[in-house]
Amino acid sequence: MSSKRYPEEFKLEAVKQITERGHSVTDVAGRIGVSQHSLYAWVKQYSLPAEARQEQQGQSVEIRRLKAELKRVTEERDILKKAAAYFAKESR
Repeated sequence: MSSKRYPEEFKLEAVKQITERGHSVTDVAGRIGVSQHSLYAWVKQYSLPAEARQEQQGQSVEIRRLKAELKRVTEERDILKKAAAYFAKESR
């Protein structure tokens, strides 16, 4: 199941309908075809000031990069463990 990507302007307009115009999340979600869960996440995200939002996005990018690096290093470690065990068995 792939998630649909929406432009930032679309998200901002949806959040404005909820926060500034007083429409309910249910009404906006039904009208624009987005889940209520997504709208609540957008409201939470875009209620932050632009500077804080950019910092949060930067941290998310860094976390994804670190997770990928951790996965790579863990795989390398596992390969080295198997190689060490193999050569230890061969040397006997």
